[in-house]
Amino acid sequence: MSKPLIDPKTHKDWVSPHSHAWYAQLARLTGKYSYSWNSTLTEPNGESIFTDEVSQMVRGKHVLDIGCGHGEFAMQWSPVAKQIVGIDITNDFVEAGNNANVSNVSFVQANTKNPLPFDAEQFDCAYNRRGPTSAYLDIKRVIRKGGRILALHPGDALNNELPGWFPHFFERHPEGTPIKDHIKERLDRGGCADAEIEAIRSIEYFHEPVDIIRMRCFGQKPSVFEMVLEESLPEMTRIFEKHATEKGLPATLERYIVRVQL
Repeated sequence: MSKPLIDPKTHKDWVSPHSHAWYAQLARLTGKYSYSWNSTLTEPNGESIFTDEVSQMVRGKHVLDIGCGHGEFAMQWSPVAKQIVGIDITNDFVEAGNNANVSNVSFVQANTKNPLPFDAEQFDCAYNRRGPTSAYLDIKRVIRKGGRILALHPGDALNNELPGWFPHFFERHPEGTPIKDHIKERLDRGGCADAEIEAIRSIEYFHEPVDIIRMRCFGQKPSVFEMVLEESLPEMTRIFEKHATEKGLPATLERYIVRVQL
């Protein structure tokens, strides 16, 4: 009889993902916000579509990056944007971005649950790449009339196969579309009720069983990852091989792309 998969949340070092403490820990552990697992995405997908649209929007503009992390995504637009300001709540990420010394890119520590630390109509446009939705409560104020906002968020169907395949290891998804509903509520409260929210689905192929573990333990201390390896890798491998194809283990990749024209 197979041994049940261990729940990584039972480890004493587990930190709730996407909490302030989790972001601070991720910054201390790796110095950057960058996924630690190996996978392949089918095209087209929400990530690439969003990146293409941002590349067109930022040309020659004063740009706000919401939830910038360590600034890698922002800095790639330096050659085409006039100026980019990134905000993030994690000081270590902000410092890492500013230490890169890109002349027209700067980073500011800010909590988007408070009013944004900028003047009215300071920016031509803004983007939010998997950053905080609380920024929508004040975003309209800091973007000039006629400006645009683009955003990318995880979809409600993201990895919806995994809780069934890996019981106890992943939590089951809530019914309905709570993520989309939350995004829309924040946009409505911020005066962006006309926003378009498009769901884009593709497939993410995880390359090997350890990539599933890396994804679930992303941002956690090594002790959590090591516990799962020791307790559950054989069963994870059995399940992975049962459902994998030649390309890897297929899981739904869903992203919401938000488009706002002010």
